[in-house]
Amino acid sequence: MAAAGRLLPAVTLVWAFAFPSMVSSRRDVLKLGDADFDYLAIEHDTMLVKFYAPWCGHCKKLAPEFEKAATKLKGTVQLAKVDCTAHVGTCTRFGVTGYPTLKIFRNGRDWASYDGPRSAEGIYQYMNKQTGPDSVSLLTEEDLQIFIDHCDASIIGVFSGEEGSRLSEYLKAAGLLRDQFRFAHTTQKNLSSPYGLHSEGVLLFRPPRMSNQFEDSVVIFKDFLTISSLRRFIRDHIFGLCPHMTLENKDRLRVRDLLTVFYRLDYKHNPKGSNYWRNRVMKVATKYVGRGLTFSVANKKDFQSELEDDFGLGTSDSGDLPLVTIRTKLGHKYTMREEFTRDGQSLDRFLNDYFMDRLKRYIKSESVPEKHSGAVQVVVAELFDPIVNDPTKDVLIQFYSPSCPHCKKLQPVYTQLAKMLSADPTIVIAKMNAVDNDVPPGYDVQGYPTFYLVPSGRKDQPIRYEGGRELRDFLRFLRREANHSPYKQEL
Repeated sequence: MAAAGRLLPAVTLVWAFAFPSMVSSRRDVLKLGDADFDYLAIEHDTMLVKFYAPWCGHCKKLAPEFEKAATKLKGTVQLAKVDCTAHVGTCTRFGVTGYPTLKIFRNGRDWASYDGPRSAEGIYQYMNKQTGPDSVSLLTEEDLQIFIDHCDASIIGVFSGEEGSRLSEYLKAAGLLRDQFRFAHTTQKNLSSPYGLHSEGVLLFRPPRMSNQFEDSVVIFKDFLTISSLRRFIRDHIFGLCPHMTLENKDRLRVRDLLTVFYRLDYKHNPKGSNYWRNRVMKVATKYVGRGLTFSVANKKDFQSELEDDFGLGTSDSGDLPLVTIRTKLGHKYTMREEFTRDGQSLDRFLNDYFMDRLKRYIKSESVPEKHSGAVQVVVAELFDPIVNDPTKDVLIQFYSPSCPHCKKLQPVYTQLAKMLSADPTIVIAKMNAVDNDVPPGYDVQGYPTFYLVPSGRKDQPIRYEGGRELRDFLRFLRREANHSPYKQEL
């Protein structure tokens, strides 16, 4: 036993050398709790804290990305975590009601909620912008060139002096928006003259790699400067005619109807080749400006799983040629089935068909069941409208995952509910596999199982069910909310 005991440190040492990054990343995430949160948090200028529960699936998925980001940010931003099952007091104090919850702290104070990406690179990019001043002071032409020579857009305010109210308002805006955009300012007006700004104002420089013949690389803001007006100006001009969509900025682009062209885009190693296809997209896009559709380009490899799962497109289907999709803000999806031609005519035809409403929406759906068997009605995406949106029936639908243990545990109760109500032709108890079928717009399914009642006569107003999971809980809910209330039965 003594020999075995002496071997343990050596084994641990070998393990550490074999997996150095794993050891480092775990040590780089600071563990905090009720007893030490306040005095340890105040030691760090900027800190990102993850409030989590060990049993939470989303927390488990985030953990390795969070650890990688912690290692990459070491020395600039501290990443920490709090186990809310063990430190209830701290989590309650900061208003944590779901997991994982991420918050940014400055000098120990709760500063803001983190609403950025959940990937290691995304966390790094987002939090890296939280360090240093809200706006960088530029004194020379060299300072300006270094600042704008960046992969992200640059916003530079030009002011008459350090004490002006416009500069003060600009700095407030920079403080509020620094997690999304890069800000700098100068009082040297000669720096802005080459770009057409000879008085006070704001210059927005698009990334140099995105320079093209179809739009200006620099946009000037000369209106009355307020936080709202500057935010609006940036929002309307930051991306330009055809931005590069990444995993980090996709959510900001998808607030509108968006066409994306996916190909082997790589601005780091092949900027010329990356702009070859983008220029062809932009040439066609100029014909459709102002019609409610925005454009973007993206790396096929970055979005491989999305192309396959959401659009049924394999990234090797087109070889070196681009793949084209449209995703509307309502969640409707379209794919260009014609091969992308180098003259852009196929893209033009696709867009013309889209605006003429001649395209068939793409819906990911399991095969339609040959026949209905069992008390619970099985719904696939292709049958959602005729079953769930039948205007004469109240439909309680469960969105589930085949691998979800909670869904499996609930199955007997849900089946019993369906059998109890099977004699009532006005009520349908249904379920849909939300992994292999598209969930329609209007249904927020973030976890499993998720339930909605879709009442007769009010199909556009589904009611989310968040009650208990016993038979009597479902019955009480249906009696209260369904238009065709189930028969009264003593419980």
